[in-house]
Amino acid sequence: MKLLLAEDERRMASALIEILRLEKYDVDHVADGESALFSIESGVYDVIILDVMMPGMNGFEVARRARASGVKTPILMLTAKGELDDKVTGLDSGADDYMTKPFMTKELLARIRALCRRNINSQDGSLTFGDISLDTGTATLTCTYNGQSVRLGEKELRIMEYMIANQGQILTREQLAVKIWGFESEAEYNNVEVYMSFTRKKLAFIGAKTAIKAVRGIGYELRCESV
Repeated sequence: MKLLLAEDERRMASALIEILRLEKYDVDHVADGESALFSIESGVYDVIILDVMMPGMNGFEVARRARASGVKTPILMLTAKGELDDKVTGLDSGADDYMTKPFMTKELLARIRALCRRNINSQDGSLTFGDISLDTGTATLTCTYNGQSVRLGEKELRIMEYMIANQGQILTREQLAVKIWGFESEAEYNNVEVYMSFTRKKLAFIGAKTAIKAVRGIGYELRCESV
């Protein structure tokens, strides 16, 4: 799962990044409101951890603007304030959950897991599109028409998760590169093409009518021909 941490307090941010990466989360960090909003609107994150008190634009405003632009990614808001009115303001701004500093690491991780599960949009951890079903727990891709299945590699799994979650949209190479490798990665666009080729071969191997189609000059789209 890919997380965005928007936190301007350096020590707090460093500690949270270390904790989250130990839990195998892929974490990007920003330290001001404008950068947080820009990153959120990229649409590449599974959960947003958003501090209220940030320079430039506070967390309430970031959440409001993100929701106004159509972002549906779960938001966990962090603040040193514990008053009821602040919690209400945070939730009314578009946050899905709210934690007051200081907090216990176990509780933070539990809330993140709950938001991640909510974002999968499936009770059994599977994602479906056309004639394919993706079991995110076992990284297994199955053609529902003939029952043929195949195990995906890590990057292939993340590509299929992202494309199914954004079905009906054309995803640019930049979006895919950021989602799979992260903002700070030096991965080039040819890496996207290489792993797209691997993933397409897996779809062909199981005999799926669903395919990843290249849209010239833009990126890729998941499509399904009639079965």
